[in-house]
Amino acid sequence: MLVDDLWQCFLDNIKNEINSASYNAWFNELSIKNRDDSSIILEVPMEIHKKILGDTYYSLIEETLFKITGVNYDIKFVLKDEMTDFTDTLDNNSQLKELDEEFETNLIKELNFDNYIVGDTNRLAKVAGMAVAEQPGKIHNPLFIYGKSGLGKTHLMHAIGNFITEHSNKKVLYTTSDWFMNDYTGIANLEKGENTIDYANNFKNKYRNVDVLIIDDIQYLVGAEKTQQEFFHTFNALHQANKQIIISSDRSPDDLKILEERLRSRFMWGLPVDIYPPDFDLRCRIIKAKIKNTSIADKLDTNVIEFIANSCQNDVRFLEGALNRLMAYTAMVVPDKIDLEFANEALKDFINKNIYSENDISSIQQVIAEFYNIKVEDLKGKKRSANIAYPRMVGMYLARMLTDETFPRIGLEFGGRDHSTVIHACDKIEEDLKTNKKLETEIDTIKNKLQ
Repeated sequence: MLVDDLWQCFLDNIKNEINSASYNAWFNELSIKNRDDSSIILEVPMEIHKKILGDTYYSLIEETLFKITGVNYDIKFVLKDEMTDFTDTLDNNSQLKELDEEFETNLIKELNFDNYIVGDTNRLAKVAGMAVAEQPGKIHNPLFIYGKSGLGKTHLMHAIGNFITEHSNKKVLYTTSDWFMNDYTGIANLEKGENTIDYANNFKNKYRNVDVLIIDDIQYLVGAEKTQQEFFHTFNALHQANKQIIISSDRSPDDLKILEERLRSRFMWGLPVDIYPPDFDLRCRIIKAKIKNTSIADKLDTNVIEFIANSCQNDVRFLEGALNRLMAYTAMVVPDKIDLEFANEALKDFINKNIYSENDISSIQQVIAEFYNIKVEDLKGKKRSANIAYPRMVGMYLARMLTDETFPRIGLEFGGRDHSTVIHACDKIEEDLKTNKKLETEIDTIKNKLQ
């Protein structure tokens, strides 16, 4: 779009957004003096215009330009006699090139489609991921990948991002919901006197001036209302510009009921695709792929591969952990071959601790609900009657004792409760166990059911 056409379109949009008095006061004498790939210089008549436009109207100007061009410009307001200095700065192309080179995708290069092992439980996700990688922004936008932890969602997301960067010049950014939240909350945590506008502009430029945004573990935005609002606006800006969005979660969009409805509805605009725990055949092929070109590749019996595959049924990370343990034990003992007896000896502690006795929060909730004759929904709900509130505390306590989950994650699984609520529940049950023999018996019975 020519500069004159862009500017006229911009002014027409602004007229529709503000009243005529404000338009005449601040925009009537505004003019565009320079534009490149990342910045725009606007000339203003007086110093007061720089302050008002920068403090009051910057977001409106930025969003209007983004809507027209799909580019998140860095906007500078200058007086006529300042134009020479800014023109000299823009002419320094080496600086712009240096900024481009500093862009960090956060992608792990080793995670690609070649080493993503495919089976019946993840085939659809792989096919959808390849389609997006070949045509980012044109198909399945957003791509929403969901499934339990340890099933390969993150690997697939990195594979998509790496494929795009290798086969195009598109700018790809991988992030997590935690990183996004930390970047956003950094604006509110700035000390008085720091340039909040610059920080906010850098934040928007980082997340909106990309061709592909990949965000992992979106469920952790629960409870962060302002961050959800910012992600909502980021999502809209990218989607309107046909930029690709890829999201992962440990549950489907329908099950993210504690996220804003307008976010969940947008997650359904593209393609939600789930990944299931790997079946036996896929687990065996993953093991073979993991040990290829390692020190144990030629020593491992087929029986051992099947033993490990049967022992680690729900989580690829446990497969990797078992193999790492086996390789470490092999390096110490140096056997001629790794048979079933040797594998049993090497993995007995790991399997007993991390596999056969491994519990997740959902299984704990199910057993708690059955034991106390209530519903799982009651444990996650808002009812505070004694027959529900106390089993809920027992559930939180056992989730903390029997899993590696954090207080915030446990609170999330029990209806989006604050981490302080979980801490209080754990402290309460621990205190009651000191004097309440009946409670001690109940918890032992529940533990036995879980095993």
